[in-house]
Amino acid sequence: MSIERLNTQCILCLLNKHLKDIPNIFSSAKKLEYTQGILKIIGNADISMSAPEIVEQINEFKQGFGEITDFAEIKRFYNNFLMNYENEIEVDILNSDNSLKSAVKYAMAGNYIDFGVMENVDKQKLKETLANAPKITIDKTEFESFEEKIKNAKNIVYLTDNCGEIVLDKLLIKQILRLNKAVKINVIVRGKPVLNDCTIEDAKQVGMDKLVTVIGNGTAIAGTVLDKISPEAKSLIDNADLVISKGQGNFETLHHTGKNIYYLFLCKCEMFAQRFGVDKFTGIFINDSKLF
Repeated sequence: MSIERLNTQCILCLLNKHLKDIPNIFSSAKKLEYTQGILKIIGNADISMSAPEIVEQINEFKQGFGEITDFAEIKRFYNNFLMNYENEIEVDILNSDNSLKSAVKYAMAGNYIDFGVMENVDKQKLKETLANAPKITIDKTEFESFEEKIKNAKNIVYLTDNCGEIVLDKLLIKQILRLNKAVKINVIVRGKPVLNDCTIEDAKQVGMDKLVTVIGNGTAIAGTVLDKISPEAKSLIDNADLVISKGQGNFETLHHTGKNIYYLFLCKCEMFAQRFGVDKFTGIFINDSKLF
């Protein structure tokens, strides 16, 4: 039985995001064609499809109108922005009572840099989110279970999300390697450019490839759809003792797949805030087995 991933809130969000900014230079006929195309894609989506999968179809359709934003410069900017704070944050992590937990909090805070969910990423808000990272609350029992699984794991897969935050993912991975020097970690990024999500090029910019093995997942979906990613990526996930999944997109495409996945993200939309019963921008750290 397939998992029902599509809901009315996602549909309304997709409609709002992709219909409200129709370029004024379009003729009336072209605006109508554009609007009807978006409505058709969303209307024909199966309830088992996640929002990131639908967005991939929408992006392919929009290419015919020349309306795909190039995020290359934005990605480089936020990678450099976080690299400027990397040493300072790492010192704070190492000086904390529990460096692994501290690194988890910073990695979670970095998930703010999301141009897929938010219309604007405010640099001042980002600075404040990073400054408040040590105050993020993590369930004690959940973290202790995570820490124990890290110690005993032989193979870990780390699924990245956005640029900028990948610098903080790297700091978390360094703490995992300090705790378990024998563990093999494979980092999986997007296979093709999509929004401000990380690709191999972005991972190399921040030096992730010098720390662990990095591969692309073969798709331009802002998530991880197991039956659409490359055989190599799927095999790594299937054979991992533990999967660490960053961001809402990875959660939307992976939840309830029965794997040992720990999700780390900020609730950046009303649907997620309502689902977890928290305020927007609250950090979530939870294992797939605990989902309702």
